[in-house]
Amino acid sequence: MRPAPFIVTGCRSAGLINAAFIFLSRAKMEVVQKERWYFMALVLLSFLKGPCADSVPEIETVTIHLQEGMVLDCLCPWDGNLTMVSWTKDPDTNSIAVFHPEYGIATTYNYRERIEFLRSTPMDGSISMKNVTHQDIGVYHCSVQTFPQGPWIRNIQVEDLDEPPEDNDKEDNAEVMEADVHVTAEPSSNLTMECNHERNHTTVHQVVVEHMGVGQPWVIIGICKRVEDVVLIEDYGERGQIICDQSLDVSLELSPVAQEDGGLYRCSFSTDAGLQTRTVMVTVPPSGGFRLSVFMMYVYLAIATAGLILLTFLLIILLMRRKKSRREESTDKLHPTQTQRWRRWWAREICGQVY
Repeated sequence: MRPAPFIVTGCRSAGLINAAFIFLSRAKMEVVQKERWYFMALVLLSFLKGPCADSVPEIETVTIHLQEGMVLDCLCPWDGNLTMVSWTKDPDTNSIAVFHPEYGIATTYNYRERIEFLRSTPMDGSISMKNVTHQDIGVYHCSVQTFPQGPWIRNIQVEDLDEPPEDNDKEDNAEVMEADVHVTAEPSSNLTMECNHERNHTTVHQVVVEHMGVGQPWVIIGICKRVEDVVLIEDYGERGQIICDQSLDVSLELSPVAQEDGGLYRCSFSTDAGLQTRTVMVTVPPSGGFRLSVFMMYVYLAIATAGLILLTFLLIILLMRRKKSRREESTDKLHPTQTQRWRRWWAREICGQVY
């Protein structure tokens, strides 16, 4: 919190008075004049000491749980006239929501239609937030400008208390294991990922699409919402294209698939019956690394090649034997051996067969 201008001026004046006193003490002045200047300097320093020491009051910080419709309380404890309320979130310094009694409410694009100022009392700057995601985790700063007492500030830390912050790897692995659908996409290929809600006769008002890469936080890549029977698409992602139909079913087209597209995708559907969540795990094998499909293709190719070689070898052996057999039969007819002659005699004399 920056101190008020008159306090900064007072602190600078105190330094100037002290310098003036040292300068005058070194000058050759009369004792009476020195004592007069010394007295005046002490009076002014004692008057300005209080504002300089107490100009930066201690800022109150509270912690709340991340949940749908969470309330960020910012109720100024004193009476007066509220001139403006401003909300910011770390690490950005720009306001995410501003309330002015005369000009109304202004919110940034990411928080539009998600933040509502409660205004339960004239000095109340509290807000409620809907359609929350993990991207809403962080530190919020509320500044209430009042008259005549000045600003009042409060810090609010929003945390997801159900998940252990000291072990982020287990948290990410647990979410990966609980993915509803697992998809494997080859690099440089085309992928259309569908993310549909349950058909339970409820109306879907909005769906928030998020992506969490390996070792990365959740990032909103798109929002689809229905406004007066018209589907509006807000695309924040640099990769892929989000398509929403009239029932707010979502499809994400990735063309071509890159290594950074891998990770967990989550679709949060805001319906009349509450919040529905659908998760899809996309695995992209490293380019040039081991891939089962390529390995199996090589295995099948090797088996087919070995089978073809074996069949060719068997055919060659069969043809060689058949050729040899025919050669032997031809030789026997032209040049019969003694054994063949004896067999013919035996067949002719004993069995009565004639060749």
